Amino acid sequence: MPSERRALVTGTSSGIGQAIASRLLADGWRVVGADLAAAVLDAEGFEAVAVDLADAAAAGRLGKEVGPLQAFVHAAGVLRVGPLGKLQPADGELMWRIHVQAAACLADSIIPAMAAAGEGRVVLVGSRVARGVPGRSQYAATKAALVGMARSWAAEVVARGVTVNVVAPAATQTAMLGDPARATVPPKLPPLGRLIQPGEVAALVAFLLSGDAAAITGQEIAICGGSTL
Repeated sequence: MPSERRALVTGTSSGIGQAIASRLLADGWRVVGADLAAAVLDAEGFEAVAVDLADAAAAGRLGKEVGPLQAFVHAAGVLRVGPLGKLQPADGELMWRIHVQAAACLADSIIPAMAAAGEGRVVLVGSRVARGVPGRSQYAATKAALVGMARSWAAEVVARGVTVNVVAPAATQTAMLGDPARATVPPKLPPLGRLIQPGEVAALVAFLLSGDAAAITGQEIAICGGSTL
């Protein structure tokens, strides 16, 4: 990696994305934070970019215009819940656009550029819910799609110095837990006895972006407090 490492992180205005950006800045990265919400980070090395990631054209433009990157982390996300009989197509479409479509539009430019440079790290923030949870089928579908995309992309660039992985947290202590849209489906506390902390997810992402993780690619890595046991 060059002495000045540069990362694009989506969803940096709150939650896991904010924690990841803060960790990378502390580790000496320069971070471009992409979000529709106003930036909350104000630090040397941080550049905020306002973008509606649900807009495929806008996400695609960002991917082309962001410039050389050594890392791309897609952490932006929304959660809408609903049981069978009450599924809302608009909710599923919104989550697909932000979780899957935005990742694909950005990666379509970013990953080939990394492969051409012979180095790069990509991490998509998934969820343990991708395995299936009652009342969250639409959300689970989008997070499961990230795993399929990541493994496919990893296979395409594995010999060109680029790794692609998914980090899949269990219930994490973020503002999303208090979203009224999920009030009917409360979070399930992991066997660890507490919620996962955003900084713990950020630490795992930071490792996957490091040189020590060069041999890890195409993986879905759970950080779940024992939820998968």
